[in-house]
Amino acid sequence: MRKKAVSGTLTISAFARAARVNVETIRFYQRKGLLAEPHRPQGSIRRYAETDTARVKFIKSAQRLGFSLDEIAALLALEDGTHCDEARERAELKLTDVRSRLADLRRIESVLVRLIRDCCAARGKVSCPLIAALGGRPL
Repeated sequence: MRKKAVSGTLTISAFARAARVNVETIRFYQRKGLLAEPHRPQGSIRRYAETDTARVKFIKSAQRLGFSLDEIAALLALEDGTHCDEARERAELKLTDVRSRLADLRRIESVLVRLIRDCCAARGKVSCPLIAALGGRPL
C-alpha cells in the first residue's frame, strides 16, 4: 500500500508547512504506511515531492469527511482512478455510518431535552430528575 516516494525538493519542515500539518503528523503517516519515507542520500537529508503534499492533503480531506486511517489507506489503494465503483461503494458505506451516527445524536438530543425539561419542572424537590435518570432510570 505504501508507495515509493518520488525524490523532491522539500525538507520535512517545508513539506509539513506546504501540507498544512506538523512534522509529527508526517512521521505518524509514515509509520501507519500512508506515506512513504523518501530515500536519504548518504550524508544528506530526505526530500519530499509535491506529490507527497497532495497525498497528505488527500488524507486530511478524507479525515474531515470522517474516514478512519484504515479506510483512507483503502481509498489510497484505489488512487489510480480506475476503481471508481469501489471508491463509491466505500463512500456509500461511510454515508450509511454517518446517517446512523446522526440518528444516534438525534436520540441523544431528544433525551437531553427531556431531562433538562424535567429538571426545570422539578424545582423545589429534593431529588434532581436529571441526576436520578442518569443514576439508573432507563433513558
